[in-house]
Amino acid sequence: MRKATIPVLAMAIGAIALAGCADPDQTGDDTPSGSLQSAVDVIPYGLSSVEKVDEIAAMVPEAVKKAGVLRNGASTDYAPGEFRAADGQTPVGYDVDLVNAIAKVMGLEKGETTHAEFPTIIPALGSKFDVGASSFTITPERLRQVHMVSYVEVGSAYAVAKGNPKSFDAKNVCGKTIGVQNGTYQQDYADKLSEECVAAGKEKIRVMPHDLQSDVATKVIGGQYDATLADSTVIGYAVKLSGGELEQIGDVIESAPQGIAVAKNDEQLAKAVQAAVQHLMDDGTLTRILAPYGAESAALTKAELDPAQ
Repeated sequence: MRKATIPVLAMAIGAIALAGCADPDQTGDDTPSGSLQSAVDVIPYGLSSVEKVDEIAAMVPEAVKKAGVLRNGASTDYAPGEFRAADGQTPVGYDVDLVNAIAKVMGLEKGETTHAEFPTIIPALGSKFDVGASSFTITPERLRQVHMVSYVEVGSAYAVAKGNPKSFDAKNVCGKTIGVQNGTYQQDYADKLSEECVAAGKEKIRVMPHDLQSDVATKVIGGQYDATLADSTVIGYAVKLSGGELEQIGDVIESAPQGIAVAKNDEQLAKAVQAAVQHLMDDGTLTRILAPYGAESAALTKAELDPAQ
């Protein structure tokens, strides 16, 4: 889960994405047998079958209809939800695809995602942006600021090398070496688990932080770490890009819904977004949008407006 002020889990920025090279200081048996594909190899679900729904189009505020564009603000450093293509500029990811699909359902010309630093998105809703689809976890604090429409549920998950060669048990992690990304919820969570291990008289967890989740994945594949802990959608994406060199182990933990944010004073647009997302859930489009990124299991079946937390 993304912290409010730190751009994290930048698994795929530009063409490098998940690079499968070993640590240059490691040689011999520590080198991974396989490599992770580039994010540019992921082919998004085509939206040609998504059509305007007249009843939903009628709900769209006149100003948005007139502009013909659904403007989305996203911090494009958080694969697989929102990141950048090989050119280093073009926003891609399942949140980008979803906004484009919502725009089509609304009968607009297009969806348009623009990069913005994460903390600046919510203050810009209603002026610079119509919506914020940027992996926002729904929290009571955010619901006091904006409307939110739920669409996925994301938690934390572990991944191990193919076949779990180190016999990692997600329910017994004391004494294990676990890779995490700097600045993430999972780093804090792993540190807390380690403290609990020590308090119980067990061996501490060796928490290994890296700036890039791709570096963590490489260490796990190469056998240097027992496992990695990251957002469940990020784990699903890494597993997909690894070509079978990684596998998720254990259940998703600490899960919470994420939502599309809309300005608090624009209930009309919020209800239109809710209706469009529900339509995309009902006809299966949402799941098909998430699937290329390995995130289909995160899809919700009910788009709630401002769900109680």
